[in-house]
Amino acid sequence: MIKETINYFKESYRLSPLAFYCELGETILVCGASAILTYTVLDPATRIFVPMFFVGSILGVIATFYRKAAFATILTMWFVIANFIALLTLFG
Repeated sequence: MIKETINYFKESYRLSPLAFYCELGETILVCGASAILTYTVLDPATRIFVPMFFVGSILGVIATFYRKAAFATILTMWFVIANFIALLTLFG
């Protein structure tokens, strides 16, 4: 099972190194933002996690575009728009 998992990641990288690294960055940022939101839910640290979600979503759009995942691209584009509105509300 470990070998299959390693091969899965290798194949993902082989198909598109750019998408692979965008997905890596997206995963780190979105999981980090989600963790911050989880631990600060009673007094959300919006000035920290909203920008992380925004940048992570942009990386998601790039990755899904290069992977040719049409509906995932639409979904991540929506996240970019929603988080951009949140950024304007927070810092505007």
